[in-house]
Amino acid sequence: MVYTITVHLRANSDPASVDKLKAKLAEASRVYRKDKETLDWFVMQSVHDPRDFTIVERYENEGSQKYHLENPYWKTFDPYVIPLLEKPMDLRRFEELDTSKDVVVPQ
Repeated sequence: MVYTITVHLRANSDPASVDKLKAKLAEASRVYRKDKETLDWFVMQSVHDPRDFTIVERYENEGSQKYHLENPYWKTFDPYVIPLLEKPMDLRRFEELDTSKDVVVPQ
């Protein structure tokens, strides 16, 4: 099953932080998408509040994130991003549901 990580980030109140965070996330996506066993690594910005961002990382399996963590770029990410945030990143881990088979929804 696909292993997915979502990360919610909120930029601090400095208007420059939004642009810096947006640029860093776009750069990170272009770098991390190339990692072995990474299915996708994409970023989103809220349509209601430009300070809110979400990262969705999709890997072949939980062990696949080792390639992400071994990427030298990873060591530059937190030191740049953390000072731009209002609060710590909210990171959540998931296994995607198998939706390829027919299901019976209980009444």
